Amino acid sequence: MTRDRPRIGVRAPVVSVLAAWLLAGHVGAEQRPAQAGEPIYRQGLLPSGRPLTATRSAGLRISGADAACSNCHRRSGLGEIDGRIVIPPISGPYLFHPRAKDRDDLDLPFVEGMQPDRDPYTDVSLARAIREGIGADGRPLSYLMPRYALNDADMALLIGYLKGLMPTHVPGVTDTVLHFATIITPDADPVKRQGMLDVMDHFFADKNAFVRAAAPRMSSPHRMMFKANRRWQLHVWQLNGPPDIWEKQLREYMDHEPVFAVISGLGGRNWEPVHRFCEQASLPCLFPNVDLPVVAERDFYSLYFSKGVLLEAELLAHQLTADQTTPGSRRIVQVFRADDIGEAAARALRSATTGAGFEVVDRVLGKAGDQPQLAAALGDLSPRDALVLWLRPTDIDMLATLPVPPSQDFMSGLMGGLGLSPLSAAWRAETHIAYPFDLPEKRRIRMDYPLGWFAIRHIALVDERVQADTYLACGLISETLSHMADSFMRDYLVERVEGMLEHRIITGYYPRLALAPNERFASKGGFIVHFAQPTGAQLTADTDWLVP
Repeated sequence: MTRDRPRIGVRAPVVSVLAAWLLAGHVGAEQRPAQAGEPIYRQGLLPSGRPLTATRSAGLRISGADAACSNCHRRSGLGEIDGRIVIPPISGPYLFHPRAKDRDDLDLPFVEGMQPDRDPYTDVSLARAIREGIGADGRPLSYLMPRYALNDADMALLIGYLKGLMPTHVPGVTDTVLHFATIITPDADPVKRQGMLDVMDHFFADKNAFVRAAAPRMSSPHRMMFKANRRWQLHVWQLNGPPDIWEKQLREYMDHEPVFAVISGLGGRNWEPVHRFCEQASLPCLFPNVDLPVVAERDFYSLYFSKGVLLEAELLAHQLTADQTTPGSRRIVQVFRADDIGEAAARALRSATTGAGFEVVDRVLGKAGDQPQLAAALGDLSPRDALVLWLRPTDIDMLATLPVPPSQDFMSGLMGGLGLSPLSAAWRAETHIAYPFDLPEKRRIRMDYPLGWFAIRHIALVDERVQADTYLACGLISETLSHMADSFMRDYLVERVEGMLEHRIITGYYPRLALAPNERFASKGGFIVHFAQPTGAQLTADTDWLVP
């Protein structure tokens, strides 16, 4: 008999099995049982390295990541409600609580799907539920619940993990205050920095103006929740120096002033150290203003509105591939500066067009303001070439003195200034722009509210997109927390933000926002556009909304 084969007929006390497992040395002294059970719950991976297996209704077998408990009960263990499907919480306090008449009698944070009026689970009855789909009351569980093949030792590890799944203390949360940070890198634009902080300061002030003294529980026939009367406090974590010392600074900030989550933030050329720190610290980092985010779909705590210039690369690759109708190879000539985010975007475009019949040529600019070097980069283009400019407005401004090449010309909207790009009239007539937002006339109604909010509070409009995204991020977190009541858990915050997004009406620059589990980017598409006139900022779409 293999170690992983279920022994369904055995009903030895799970605690005794766990003790034997520990004494046998299967779990090191430095690794708690709760930690050892984490791969089973999150990844569908047994301690032996073999995949977790289970059977769904109609005999469908699942294994590995497809069988992981977190797929339905989520990373937090607090479940979710999807339409009429209720996935209950399975963290220890909710599984083992004594029977209660209603939610008012439970000394537990409110979670949708919690079941107060049922018998508490024991280790034995929970093992039966996991293996056989029989609840604590002896009745069958939903057909959605798989029947898992777990031996007693692995079952003990999983139950131990569930018991410790709900944290007893969450950093940045007190009885009266919720602490948040916003992170700013040294190379962030100072004008955008001030615009972002103006929005956040006013939003936090508005929130705190309505904080009252602690209120009693509120109940109804449908649900109970605690009124969360906590003041919001913002901490600005300004980073300094080179990126290799940012994580040390972030740890020091976190030790000195622990926070519940990071809201918004502002980056320049490199956000990766911030992203890595937040993942390692299990710190939600929600919708920072960065045009080169980190693409790591297996990560959990970092959410972004868009892939930024990486999405632009995908949009351009989609368009160029669709235009590749004539036989023979074409060149894509990319122009960028080695120390800017255009370098990563150029790599992404090269990767996205691999195998599509293109020769990709990179022209890397050196010293800023070197017009002859820019002219040389454009000097040998032909009508069959596609020119892609990953350049900032200072470089684009120099194009005015250069002839427009005969190639098909494209430009990064994010780097070049979108509708405010300083392209000359001649270049405007020939250049197409990657545009990872809704068109200005289509987003006008969605922008009326935030722009009005800025005007009423006398917030200077210095960068509409950054300030609109900052306001959107703050609003999303505020709405999410109002639905969480007093359930202040970081994992649960991220999960509830995912669920809230698709119901959001005021989405600013984006036509629609949505996040499924394991998705980190809320807006997935964009347009290819061009200027309607040689002068002015009006844009005309060359394509429908593209989702590469």
